[in-house]
Amino acid sequence: MSTHYLKKKSTTKRTRKWGFRARMKTKSGRKLLSRKRKAGRKLKVRRFW
Repeated sequence: MSTHYLKKKSTTKRTRKWGFRARMKTKSGRKLLSRKRKAGRKLKVRRFW
């Protein structure tokens, strides 16, 4: 049985889709971030753009 390696996903693509800036673009995204803040989460901003 041989080992199967998964395709490496691009960090840039990932952050552009799900990152902080993508969340800030939409009204619902901003709502989600505020919910997380209220729950006591610290939000990181990763810079890929």
